[in-house]
Parts: sequence; structure tokens; C-alpha cells
Amino acid sequence: MSKPKMRQKARRLLAQALYSWDVGKTDLIDIEAEFHGDNNMATVDTELFHEILFGVPKNLTEIDAAYESYLDRKQDQLDPVSRAILRLSTYEMLYRIDVPYKVVINEGVNLAKTFGPTDAFKYINGILDRVAIAKRSIEVAANKRA
Repeated sequence: MSKPKMRQKARRLLAQALYSWDVGKTDLIDIEAEFHGDNNMATVDTELFHEILFGVPKNLTEIDAAYESYLDRKQDQLDPVSRAILRLSTYEMLYRIDVPYKVVINEGVNLAKTFGPTDAFKYINGILDRVAIAKRSIEVAANKRA
């Protein structure tokens, strides 16, 4: 299986795992063990899954701050699925410079279409677009010139 497909599967599981962590306040080690037990992790980028599952809580203040100013409501008024997707995508935007910002936005939008409430993908797209401009300005500018 290709690396992009394995990363895509990791992100799908991460949206669910981060939701579980946020809503259920479940321990990260328990969440990781549960996902390994319930899913065929042979088709998943498990390194990415582990990195982001533990990286989001560890860097939560910085991650939330990176997108919070673009919200039209308070952080705790966001639906938990959208919050999980924003945190996952913002983590990649900030800490995974190897992943092009357009891929990060596209993956976030696709996750919102799959798991989020109606039209959440439009909202998430707008927020991630602003995060990309703020945090990856050189990459965004280079892409506009190309």
C-alpha cells in the first residue's frame, strides 16, 4: 500500500481517536491500544498515528492558538468532530512541514465531509486556509507564483 494511502487511513483514525480523547477524556495509551486492537493497522501509517495522537495533547495550547482567532465562535462551542479535525490538521500544518499545506487542507476537508456535520467542510476549509497563510506564508506565496 502506498505511503499517501497509509497516511490517509491514519488521519481517518486520528480524527476518531482525537474525538475520543477530547469527549471521553480517555487516556492516550488506552486509545492507542484500542485502535490497534480494533483496526487493521498494517494498512495504516502507525508512526504518523502515534506522533499526532500524542503530539496534539502535548502541543494543545499552541495548536488551538494557531486557529482560534479565525473561529466565529468560542472554542468550546465547536462541535467535537470539527475540533478534532482542526487540531489534527493544524498539528500537521505546524509540525509536519514535509506535508504540503494543500494536502493538509484537502485531508481536513475530506475528513469533515466524512465525519463532520453538514457543511462543516466549508468552515474547516476556510479556517485551515487562514492557518496556512499565517503559518506557511513562504510556501503559500511560492505556490501562488507557480
